[in-house]
Amino acid sequence: MKAVFMGLGYIGLPTAAVAASKEIEVVGVDVNPEVVGTVNQGKIHIVEPDLDRLVKNVVESGALKAAMEPEKADAFFIVVPTPFKQHHRADISYVERATRTVIPYLREGNLFVIESTSPVMTTEKMAEIIFKERPELRNKLYIAYCPERVLPGNVLYELEHNDRVIGGLNTESADRAAKFYGQFVKGRLHKTNARTAEMCKLVENSSRDVQIALANELSMICEKSGVDVWELIELANKHPRVKILHPGCGVGGHCIAVDPWFIVSDFPEQARIIKRARETNDYKADWCANRTLEACEEFIRKNGREPVVACMGLAFKPDIDDLRESPAVYIASRIISEAKVEVLVVEPNIKQHKTFNLTPYQEAYRKADIVAWLVRHQEFLTLPMDDNKIELDFCGVKKTELR
Repeated sequence: MKAVFMGLGYIGLPTAAVAASKEIEVVGVDVNPEVVGTVNQGKIHIVEPDLDRLVKNVVESGALKAAMEPEKADAFFIVVPTPFKQHHRADISYVERATRTVIPYLREGNLFVIESTSPVMTTEKMAEIIFKERPELRNKLYIAYCPERVLPGNVLYELEHNDRVIGGLNTESADRAAKFYGQFVKGRLHKTNARTAEMCKLVENSSRDVQIALANELSMICEKSGVDVWELIELANKHPRVKILHPGCGVGGHCIAVDPWFIVSDFPEQARIIKRARETNDYKADWCANRTLEACEEFIRKNGREPVVACMGLAFKPDIDDLRESPAVYIASRIISEAKVEVLVVEPNIKQHKTFNLTPYQEAYRKADIVAWLVRHQEFLTLPMDDNKIELDFCGVKKTELR
């Protein structure tokens, strides 16, 4: 079997590599020539444990190659971003562009699968685009939607072991897609229709967003009431039916910070809790920035000089290099623009940033008067704590019981 993966990002590249390791001939397509060149050298352009070794092996064996254009194949997979645009509406232009790109290469009996998180009915819309340009293929393709369900930092394991939801435009399409994924997925394959699969992905991330919103809301309430939120959550979770998550400085990433808006924008009257959770998690980033700015003002009043502030972490979650929709990036930007003090920005998982001048984490912590812990990276847990510093712990770095 030969498969084409449109998109070699955080999901596309690992999925293509895993498929290639199972004796599937894979062509990975990306619009970025640097990505294509890097992959064809057997290297990777993202941070993901063990992915470098896997890509090296499948490229050297000839099972995976990267290209700027697709080729004729048995199966085509759309694994491109779906950000939101004005008024938080889903931007499916990347999905449509990738779909139009593969249309000339489609043949009778091909499998066409969208993995990109998408609003309900996107798969049907792409099918109509295909059939409008290639009417002879109507009822002769297998078309399905199968969203990814992986956690950055553990992608390779979860690609193989997590259950997958596979939604076909018809039963035959779901069966054909399940047959493909069955070659490398050890988890259960749950077949359904495309609309249900699309909604399932959005609901999964909305559920997580609502749970995180409760934790973030509690952290702000506890700050106001003088309660240790970490102890509170630990004690509340002793209840057999309570499982409150840990708070942070907001919610980021390509899924949880984005996908709930797809439901809200399409169903504004019904999605009230989902909308409120999104607003709470977005507000938490502002709250953290405001707390840091207030600490700067208080320091100046007490010490008669401007403080050095360290913003510890930029990624949207610990121990990865992914900055998409990261609240930490937003917070650091606000502090730099509004505090008018020396700000040291830290992100140990990337070498350089187009906007921020990055400082090694040990140096930043040593120099800082005020430390804003934004991301709970493992490196930060090794630092000896200094009681002489003002430390704003938004993510539990200082809580030894969490280490």
